[in-house]
Parts: sequence; C-alpha cells; structure tokens
Amino acid sequence: MFKDKVKRKSFLKKLGFFLAILGPGIITGSVDNDAGGITTYSVAGAVYGYNLIWTLIPSFIVLVVIQEMNARMGIVTGKGLADLIRENAGVKITFFIFIGLLIADIGNTTTEFAGVAGSMEVFGVSKYISVPIVSMLVWILVVKGTYTIAERIFLIFSVSLLTYVVSTILGKPHWTEIGQSIIHPKMQLNADSLAMVIGIIGTTIAPWMQFYMQSSVIEKGLKMKNYKYSLIDIVVGCVATVVVAFFIIVACASTLHENGIQINEAKDAAMALKPLAGNLASQVFAFGLFIASIFSATILPLATAFYVCEAFGFEAGIDKKWDEAPEFYVLYTSILVISAGIILVPNAPLIAISLWSQVINGILLPVVLICMILLVNNKKIMGEYVNKPINNFIGWAAVVVLIGLSSLLLLMPLIKMLK
Repeated sequence: MFKDKVKRKSFLKKLGFFLAILGPGIITGSVDNDAGGITTYSVAGAVYGYNLIWTLIPSFIVLVVIQEMNARMGIVTGKGLADLIRENAGVKITFFIFIGLLIADIGNTTTEFAGVAGSMEVFGVSKYISVPIVSMLVWILVVKGTYTIAERIFLIFSVSLLTYVVSTILGKPHWTEIGQSIIHPKMQLNADSLAMVIGIIGTTIAPWMQFYMQSSVIEKGLKMKNYKYSLIDIVVGCVATVVVAFFIIVACASTLHENGIQINEAKDAAMALKPLAGNLASQVFAFGLFIASIFSATILPLATAFYVCEAFGFEAGIDKKWDEAPEFYVLYTSILVISAGIILVPNAPLIAISLWSQVINGILLPVVLICMILLVNNKKIMGEYVNKPINNFIGWAAVVVLIGLSSLLLLMPLIKMLK
C-alpha cells in the first residue's frame, strides 16, 4: 500500500513537472497548421484526392528530428538559432538569409489574416470588421500580456484545431482508399504536383518554426535535466501537426475531389462542404480556420520579430517592456500592420500570396536546415550534445530532397520548352 502511494506520488510529480514545461513543442507544431497550411492541405485534397497523403509520413519524421535539434541547441547554448547563425556565419550572410525569411513571413502573416477574413465571411462578417478587430486583439495579447498568459491561450487554441476531425467524419471518407494511397503512393511528375509537394513540406516544416521553437525553449528557461520531458512535448506537437493535416486533406478529398469541385483557398473549402457534408461540417471547418488564423497571426510575426532581433543583437521577448526591447515591438507591430493592411486592399492577390508563401518556405527551408545541422554538430557550441549519426542522416537527406524538388520545379518550364 505504501509502495503504491509512493509510485502514485512520483507519477503525479512527473506529470505535474511535464505539464509545467508543456508548451514549446505543442504550440510550434500546432501553429504549423495555419491558414496557409490549411489552404495548402485543402487544395491538395481537392485536386489530388488521397494521393498526396503519403507526404505527411516523411514530413513527420523530419519534423520530429529537426524540432529535437532546435530544443537541444536552445537548452545547451541558451541562445536562439538566429543568434548562433550570426555568430558563426557573419553579419552579411545572416542579413541575406533573414531578408528572405522576413519577406516570406510577411506573406505568411498576410495569409493568416486572409484566413481570418475568409472564415468570418462564412458566418457573414465583413473582413473590414473582422481583420481590424483581430489584429488589435492579437497586438494587445503580445504587447500587454506575458509569456505565461500567451502560452496558456495558445495551448487552448492548439486543442481547438481538432475540430477538423469532426469535418472529416461528416464527409464520410473511404478509409480503404486512404490506406491504399499510403501503402502505394502515387504522384504525377509535373510543375503543379511538384509545387504542391514542396508546399506541403514547406508548410509542415516551415523555416520560421525552427527559430520560434529554439527561442521559446530559452524563454521558458528549460535545462538539460528537462530534456526528456521536452522531447515528449515535441513528439506530441508533431503528431498533432500531422494528424490535423491528415484530416484536412481527407475532408476535402472525400467531398470536393470526389465531386470534381476545385477550390483556391480554405474559405472555398468551407463553403463547398455545406451542400456535400452539411451545414455543420462547413461551419466547423470555418471555425477551425478562424482559430488557426488567429493563433498563427499571433505567433508568426512574434517568431519573426524574435529571430530578426536575435540575428542583429537586439533585445527580444514578450516578458520585456516596450522601452526594454523597442526594436522587437516595433518590428512585431509593423508586420501586423503591413499584413492586415494588405488584406484590406480591394482585389489583393490573396490566393497567390497564400500558396506561394508556402512554396517559398519550402525553398528557403534547406538554407535554414544546413545552418542548423552545421551548428548542432559543432563541438565548440554543443560539447557532448552534438548530433547522433541518425539525426544527421535524416537531416541531410531532407536537405538533399528539398533542394532536388526545388531545382526540379525551377527546371520544369525549361524541360517543357526542350520537348
């Protein structure tokens, strides 16, 4: 009896400790399913049916390995990824890398506000009302709140993304066909399908995630004694990312693809589900898009402000006041204003911004991964905590595949001309 009490007490203590450090992995993974991601997965399901579901499996493996590297680097060095890149690659290289990432992230944040606008239009609310209100609330949360408050709200948002499971079940998918598409993957070799695969990988393993993950581990003050709990947090977050992505693709494949309905954005998917799977499926899909968009409209510019300030040696952090980190808050506010402003421009090319921001992510990702792998294998930086051979194999394999796909995408028009 006494032993049982001791075991129970030990378990509760470990559980409480895990819950205390819970956050960075789950939040980073959940934000990955943002408006751009939902749009990409929706279009993938509507256009290719179940055929591209297999891409989520290698994406999951690479995502876990990469996020683990980030957490380990953050815990061991106490420095953000951007800070380490600047110290080891120099200011010039850092400048060009981060200009590209900044442009991509403004496009990504614009996509989040497009998601806010589109999801609220399903419920009859104009974007000229929804976007200004949401952008103001997001700004207040970050500028006036604390890391602890923001993290708790983000975790609630993460759970809300599971609403896509409901939309999928209401769409009555063909599970046998789904299983066959995973066991026997198929892919057409053309520019559109390649761009879609790069887009799926680029939104599942986005460059900004690596910077945010490492910064949030530091912000939370984790140490190597917390490593195994942090690893669980990462795996849970990655599972959540891929599960939500899977259900979005399946929801659109089992309804829109089967009925030959083409879409350009996530809002179209929500609207098209109404006559096929019912009003509830449509509203649940739109609600999931709204939650994901607010969630990511908060995190994306926050992550961008974090890593740009780290890269150039400025103070950064939610728990710092405006006068302690003015560059951080000015950059965060500027990204919000620019992104929300683009959405309010009549006839802005939102679909192109959404899809191509994900493709840019996929093209920029190898650059970030190469920097990461070189840093995490540097014994002067990591000491005994450098990568194991399996981590390096998966990391470098991901770099080679992404560079290969990106090169093939760029060469595809030339190949067509030569035929």
